[in-house]
Amino acid sequence: MGKKVFHELLSLDEAKQRLFNAFRERVSIPIDSETISVKSSLGRVTAEPVTAKFSSPYFHSAAMDGYAVRARDTFLASEREPVRLKIGVDAQWIETGDPLQDGFDAVIPVEDVNVRDGFIEIYASVPPYNDVRPIGEDIVATELIIPESHIVRAADIGAMLASGITEIRVRKKPVIGIIPTGSELIDAETIKQRMPNPPELIEYNSAVLGSLINEVGAEAKIYPVVPDEENAIKNAILNALKECDLLLLNAGSGYGKEDFTYKVLNELGEVIINGVAIKPGKPFIAGFINKKAVLGIPGYPVSAFLCFDLFVKPLIELYLGVSIKTEEELRAILSRQISSSIGVDEFVRVKVGRVGGKYIVTPMGRGAGLLMSVVRADGYIVIPRGSEGFSQGSEVTVHLWRSKNEINNTVVCIGSHDNTLDVLYNFVRKNYPHVTLSSAHVGSMGGLIAVKKGEAHIAGTHLLDEATGEYNVPFIKKLLPEKKVVLINLVYRIQGFIVKKGNPKNIRGFEDLAREDVIFINRQAGSGTRLLLDKHLKELGISPTAIKGYDRDEYTHMAVASAVLTGRADVGLGIFSAAQALGLDFIPVTEERYDILIPQEFFELPIIQAVLKVIREDKEFKEAVKSLGGYDIRDMGKTIYSN
Repeated sequence: MGKKVFHELLSLDEAKQRLFNAFRERVSIPIDSETISVKSSLGRVTAEPVTAKFSSPYFHSAAMDGYAVRARDTFLASEREPVRLKIGVDAQWIETGDPLQDGFDAVIPVEDVNVRDGFIEIYASVPPYNDVRPIGEDIVATELIIPESHIVRAADIGAMLASGITEIRVRKKPVIGIIPTGSELIDAETIKQRMPNPPELIEYNSAVLGSLINEVGAEAKIYPVVPDEENAIKNAILNALKECDLLLLNAGSGYGKEDFTYKVLNELGEVIINGVAIKPGKPFIAGFINKKAVLGIPGYPVSAFLCFDLFVKPLIELYLGVSIKTEEELRAILSRQISSSIGVDEFVRVKVGRVGGKYIVTPMGRGAGLLMSVVRADGYIVIPRGSEGFSQGSEVTVHLWRSKNEINNTVVCIGSHDNTLDVLYNFVRKNYPHVTLSSAHVGSMGGLIAVKKGEAHIAGTHLLDEATGEYNVPFIKKLLPEKKVVLINLVYRIQGFIVKKGNPKNIRGFEDLAREDVIFINRQAGSGTRLLLDKHLKELGISPTAIKGYDRDEYTHMAVASAVLTGRADVGLGIFSAAQALGLDFIPVTEERYDILIPQEFFELPIIQAVLKVIREDKEFKEAVKSLGGYDIRDMGKTIYSN
């Protein structure tokens, strides 16, 4: 009779407790030690206390350039009756770091003496060991340098070498094996020769997990991709366990017909966890084979990243006997409402910045496959399993992936998306490495509201007023009547229809959007592009309900272009540079002015002035913008409006 199969979904706390308790019971920790050179010990964990072999300094030495003397010879010195000491007999010239000769016990700095006729004149007495570094001033022989279970730092290496220690015992790095599974996976090296063909996927999770493992002091061992075949996975596990202390199986931890992780672990050993109530990362599996932990890590990249942090990293800490540095935390105000499902702990990636004395946090994309949401995120917030989410304006705890110092030097840009913002971010970092530009794409109207509420340093906007034909200023006067602001032009850009190469649907104007054979992709409500669309539909008397896809929206021009490229839509309204970037055709509709709005209260901040300096003065930045296509920089950096 086979082992019992179960799919008990544990809470996060229950899963952690079960895994860590089982690990302590079955695995020998901490692991063995080895002797290494102190010079190569950075980041390693000491296996025993390190004590000084000899003192540092190990001789009395001068702390200043001057003259070595006997302190007793100076006791009668005064301004009125200086003491004269013969150079070479009662006073010896000495330089910083030089040893004192026997019998001398003090140093008088050269600037405090008068040299005359082979003598020095001393105008004040000095005590014994004046300006002398005595033996053991820094380190005393047999003194504890660093304790056991200590992560070696650069300063520690200097102290050990200074005290005569050249080798130390450190804990061996646990070897963490990674087996990527999936018949559709191809090695990243393959794409040097050819593009992947559907359903092939580039395997990169092992590189991410391996880097995370190495980063926290363990040793990653990455194995070749194993296809979705039960025997192949079984053999790969048994072979890897001969070399590894802990094994990660990436992908195949779900409940699909080609997901064999649970079945194989259940046959070879014992499964103790088969699903955790977290999002992302729900299909996490943990088991033991021959007293070694084997973890099934979900294949979606964000799930893999999160499961490493929640489950793998703590096991490495147990192996090494140390607590690895945790993320910084801060409290921040949520810029918009965020909902979640009851019953799971949800980990939401966020952008965060300091605006006007308070931290503002903005949620990002939440899909488990959105790796760029991790790349671009500043950290994450946790929505507890008993909560349905947080309302706008709530104070939440942010777990930071970037340092608080970086957050404090971040320019928070909320508003309309434009490709030039990515270029601007790169040039700001290039010229001012301490400054970061963080943009959240909520549309022009959302940007103005963020400025009104004090939640953004700058807002990108391109709102066209139908009555006056003027961009942005009428909306600023209407929505921000009391707010002192400065409106700076960034670019003029061409908006139009993004269509497939060759324009197979022969789309020429807004009337074509209502055709039965045309599928449209929209921008989100409140965006300037959406307002431009609605203006033309109104003028033509076309109801939005007549357009297939009007209710399907994206938050960036690049996402619209991608939808057209991949066949999810026939046409979208967007900017020329997005179409050009993806090799699509473009039908111009209008030129519009894209500005950035800055509250007067933030205008003189150094981080804002850094951004403006790039916009106004960096010729390379201007050329990079023009090279995107569809942009005119004739007024770049010009003040359009201020009050």
